[in-house]
Amino acid sequence: MSEAGTRMSAEIAEQPAVFDAVLARRAELAEVAELAAAHRPRFALLAARGSSDHAALYAKYLIEVLLELPTGLVSPSTTTLYGAQPDLTGALYVTVSQSGGSPDLVEATKAARGRGALTVAVTNTPGSALSAVAEHTVAIGAGEELAVAATKTYTATLLTLYLLVDAARGGSGEHAAGLGELAASTLADTAAGVAAAVERYREIDRVVTTGRGYSSASAAEAALKLAETSYLGARSYSGADLLHGPVAAVDESTGVVAVTSRGRGGEAMRDVLAAVHERGADVLAVGSAAEDMPASRRIVLPDTAEEVAPILEILPLQRLALELALARGGDPDQPRGLSKVTRTR
Repeated sequence: MSEAGTRMSAEIAEQPAVFDAVLARRAELAEVAELAAAHRPRFALLAARGSSDHAALYAKYLIEVLLELPTGLVSPSTTTLYGAQPDLTGALYVTVSQSGGSPDLVEATKAARGRGALTVAVTNTPGSALSAVAEHTVAIGAGEELAVAATKTYTATLLTLYLLVDAARGGSGEHAAGLGELAASTLADTAAGVAAAVERYREIDRVVTTGRGYSSASAAEAALKLAETSYLGARSYSGADLLHGPVAAVDESTGVVAVTSRGRGGEAMRDVLAAVHERGADVLAVGSAAEDMPASRRIVLPDTAEEVAPILEILPLQRLALELALARGGDPDQPRGLSKVTRTR
């Protein structure tokens, strides 16, 4: 039997090479993006579950900001449980699923195609049931992932979605160039900061994660990782929503992980963190703007364009989840009650 956390640790370390592999396939991804753009969709819909749902949230920001196309996150159960049949003529329907095996996503995608949508599957399993029902399939290409907690498949999905949206707007992928090298330096340079955060948070039971804009996805994914590996009571809130009530539950016993990269989203977090910091919460700021934020401790990341920052932001947070689980006596490779593929309807 392997040591606890071995698989998750190895897959976190693989991500720089995975990024390079995804970037090498940019032309292939651009072909699908051009086909989708040629249909001139009126709006976009994104269907996903779990970590893939957080990747879809990132894509929602990308599509709405970079393509200025109205975009929504789908509730598959409106189709699978309630039998709703909306007219999806002119819709771009993108289903994001690492496994491509969840029955509700397969059924909803098939139904969307039958109701007039252009369907695209973004999956790490090209031969999956999802690929069979979608009109186009985009392979994430992260390789087999053995740990239950998604790490390399999540970030490879983010990068794949970015390259698709960037190509649809006629971009060259320039903001993503070199992300493999930046990922390697990020993992190396943040190790000490992660270790310090583990020492601080190993005894707490409640964590709030927060971010704005593109980084909302990073905050949501960080909360999921901390909950599923360390069994923490972790909740994610938009920085805007945090001050509309949930801040009342934040005090000296609450760990607050704030994702703050340079750009409009990160800047919008400044007043939020000042208010939270004043309540005595232990604030860990993570991102390229972390050193300028009101916080108790910081993990500073390299500067990038704001639209690709989430691809790097999550790396030290994955490592935090891994090492915190180990420090608390758990095995993040075998979280209780979880399996690699979750089948819902």
